[in-house]
Amino acid sequence: MGEYAIFQTGGKQYRVKQGDIIKVEKLEADGKIEFDQVLMIGDKVGSPFVEGAKVVAEVVEQKRADKILVFKKKRRQNYRRTAGHRQFITVLKITEVKA
Repeated sequence: MGEYAIFQTGGKQYRVKQGDIIKVEKLEADGKIEFDQVLMIGDKVGSPFVEGAKVVAEVVEQKRADKILVFKKKRRQNYRRTAGHRQFITVLKITEVKA
């Protein structure tokens, strides 16, 4: 099925179709998970969500993203700070897009 959907989770929006693998902010889930906050599916646009539409996904793994470096500097003040951060993420495989 080539129909795509736009749904939101974790304050972000994702454009997906069946078979896609995406990384989202950490979700406390394992196995199957359903998202019902579908903003758009095919050519149907919701206001704000499409009634009865769902995106079904399967949790592939829970892991942490790559490290990003946070570097702060104030010039001519001999002030330098380095910190690292790794966000917790959930990898999902989209199994079904239900209109």
